[in-house]
Amino acid sequence: MKPSTRNSAAGTANIVKGDAKQLAGKVLGKKTLQARGKAQEMVGKMQKEVGKRQKREGN
Repeated sequence: MKPSTRNSAAGTANIVKGDAKQLAGKVLGKKTLQARGKAQEMVGKMQKEVGKRQKREGN
């Protein structure tokens, strides 16, 4: 698997996991869980961007 594809897939997974954590935190009233979810979502967005840039460079 190409690094660009791997980063894009991992980024999407982190975004989904982060969204789930945020929702769970909201439902349970746990602000720390919400914050962790937001952080994981941001990591996922960065990974997807890295994957896009790698794809443009041909990796």
